[in-house]
Amino acid sequence: MVEDLSAEARAALADSLLESLDETVDQSAEQGWRAEISRRIGELDTGKVKAVPWETARSQISAILNGR
Repeated sequence: MVEDLSAEARAALADSLLESLDETVDQSAEQGWRAEISRRIGELDTGKVKAVPWETARSQISAILNGR
């Protein structure tokens, strides 16, 4: 059953299903995403930004959304 999958596996499945519905590809958007991904990877590689564990990010996002 889907419920037996981890949250990450369910998210990947949902992403795959949604992607399968989109038959058209906006090449401009794809190029923009590739550039953004490259920029972010570069920032990580150079140490300009530091990654944080998902649980930390999730807590911070939750606090912001809940006004804490």
